[in-house]
Amino acid sequence: MDTRMWAYARSSGHAAGTDLTGFKVEATDGHIGRIDRHSADAGRSYIVVDTGPWIFGRHVVVPAGLVKAVDVAEETVHVAATKDEIKASPDFESGRDEDEVAFIRLVEEHYTKSHM
Repeated sequence: MDTRMWAYARSSGHAAGTDLTGFKVEATDGHIGRIDRHSADAGRSYIVVDTGPWIFGRHVVVPAGLVKAVDVAEETVHVAATKDEIKASPDFESGRDEDEVAFIRLVEEHYTKSHM
């Protein structure tokens, strides 16, 4: 597992303890949705994005390493992925164990391939 993918970069502006729930999410090419929930666990930080009706209300995991900027004043998180990359990511099913190794690998493979 690539632990860098699952950690907020210092340059992102993410402050430990900040609740990102409800923040807007901006992909590199526009608005993608809102943060439904997030985890700031050491070594496994991520946001769960509710993509809204434009792709049938899917929930997707975006690893914290893709968060490029957190704007607390505007309640917006900017990520280093396109809308298509996020749209093509594995579904996050509520009730799924986010610690499930197979799911974590799917997410890692998806975003690693997208950013090569």
